[in-house]
Amino acid sequence: MELGQASAVNYGDALAAPQSGHCTQPSVADDMAIDPDIIETSIPFRLDDLRWSGFHTRVVLALGITWVLDGLEVTLAGALSGALKASPTLHFSNLDIGLANSAYLLGAVLGALGFGWLTDRIGRRKLFFITLALYLSATAATALSWNVASYALFRFLTGAGIGGEYTAINSTIQELVPARYRGWTDLLINGSFWLGAAIGAVSAIVLLDPAVTGPDLGWRLAYGTGAGLGLIVLVMRMWIPESPRWLMVHGRPNEAHAIVAEIERSITGQDRERGERDLPKIRLRMRDHTPLSEVMTTLFVVYRQRALVGLVLMSAQAFFYNAIFFTFALVLTDFYDIPADHVGWYILPFAAGNFLGPLLLGRLFDTLGRRAMITFTYGVSGVLLALTGYLFSIGVLSAQTQTLAWMVIFFFASPAASAAYLTVSENFPLEVRALAIALFYAVGTGIGGVAGPALFGALLDTGARGSVFAGYLFGALLMVVAAGIAWRYAVAAERKSLESVARPLAVME
Repeated sequence: MELGQASAVNYGDALAAPQSGHCTQPSVADDMAIDPDIIETSIPFRLDDLRWSGFHTRVVLALGITWVLDGLEVTLAGALSGALKASPTLHFSNLDIGLANSAYLLGAVLGALGFGWLTDRIGRRKLFFITLALYLSATAATALSWNVASYALFRFLTGAGIGGEYTAINSTIQELVPARYRGWTDLLINGSFWLGAAIGAVSAIVLLDPAVTGPDLGWRLAYGTGAGLGLIVLVMRMWIPESPRWLMVHGRPNEAHAIVAEIERSITGQDRERGERDLPKIRLRMRDHTPLSEVMTTLFVVYRQRALVGLVLMSAQAFFYNAIFFTFALVLTDFYDIPADHVGWYILPFAAGNFLGPLLLGRLFDTLGRRAMITFTYGVSGVLLALTGYLFSIGVLSAQTQTLAWMVIFFFASPAASAAYLTVSENFPLEVRALAIALFYAVGTGIGGVAGPALFGALLDTGARGSVFAGYLFGALLMVVAAGIAWRYAVAAERKSLESVARPLAVME
C-alpha cells in the first residue's frame, strides 16, 4: 500500500455498534442545539483518512524523542556502572547499582500511574510538558549525586518523568497518526530508544576516557547530556496540538474541529469537513472525566481478555530487557575483563540491532498482522536467549561473539517489546487509553522490570556463570509463554481505526 491511499482504512465497522447509533444531522452546531452534551463528529475518520505528511513527521520527531531520552538514561546507567564503582566519592557495589537501577524503574512505574490518570483527565498536551520538566530537573540533579541514597532518589525522579512521558506521548501519537501507518510508526518510535542508547554509549566513551575527564567527573557530565537534549525537546513540542480525539469527548468539540481543519489545510490545502466526503460519523455524549470505577470495569471486566494479553506482553518484555540490558556492562567487565571506559563500543552494535529490528520488521505488523508478528518475535527472542545463555554458561563466547549474539537476539526482541506498548495503547477505549498504557506498563514493569536488575545484580555478584544462565533461562521462558498467549488471544488491530478496535465509552447507541 502506497502512502496516500486512504481507501484501505477500515471504516465499515467503525464503532462495532448498530448502525442506528449513527446520526444524520449535518453539523456539530445543529446536534448541540438538541442536546448540548451530545455531538456528532467525523473527527477520528478525518484524521485516519489523511496521507502521511510533514505534520505527522514533526509529531513523531517532537514526541517520539521520549524514547530517545529513555534510551539515553538506561544506557548511561549501564555504561557508567564501572565508573560508579570506581568513583572515589560513591564506591558502588554491583548490588548498589542494581538497586539504583530498580529505583529508576520504580519511579517509572509510579510516574506512569500518576501521570497516566492525569493524562486522561486534563489532557495529553499539558502532561507531556509537565513530565518533560520533571525529567530535565531530575537527570540534571543526578549529575550532582553525593552518595548511594541521593543517586537512587534522583534516578527514581528521572524514572517518574519518563514513565509519565510514556502515557502522554503514546496516547497522543496513537490518536494523531492515520490507522494504516499506526503499527509501523509506533514500533519505529519505540525503536528510537536505541538512538538514545547510541548517544549514551558515545557519551560514555568520550566522557569516561581518563585523558578527557577525571574519575569522578565523566559520569556526571554524561548525565548532563540528557538534560541538554531535554531542553531541545521542550522547544520542539511548543507547536504540538492537543489530541482532537481527546477534545471531542471532553466537552471541547469546537477546538477539536479547528485543530483537524488546520491539519487538513496544511496537508491538502482545504478543510475537508466542507468538502464532499463520505466518512462515517460517531455520536458522543461529552464528559469532563471518566470515573475510576468505570475505568476499572472497562479494563478488567469488559476487556479482561485484552488486559491479560497486555499484562503478559508487558511483563515478559520488561524482565527480558531490563534484567539483561541494565547488567550488560557488568557482564562485559566481570566476565570478559572489558575496561569500563570501553563498554560503550560494545553497546553501539547492540543498539544497532535493536533499532534495525523495528525499522525492518515494523511494516509486517501492518501487513502480516499483529498476532502473527507478536508471536514470532516473542518466540524467536526467547529461544535465542536460551541458546546464547547456554553458550555463555559453558564459556565458549568471547566479548565480541557475546555482543554479536545479543545483537541478533534483540533484533527480534526490540519489535516484540515495542509491540507490547502498541497493543496496550490501541486495544482500549479513548477515555481510558493513557491510564491503560500506564497501568499495564506499571504492573508489567513492576513484575518484570523492577526486580530484574536487582536479581541479576545479585546473580552477577556470585561470580558463577551458571547462576546468570538461570536468570537468562527464566527470561527466555517468559518470552515463549507470552508468544503462546499472543497467538491465542491477541487482537487483529492492523489498519483499523482506533474506534473500530475499541469504541469510545461515550458513544451513544
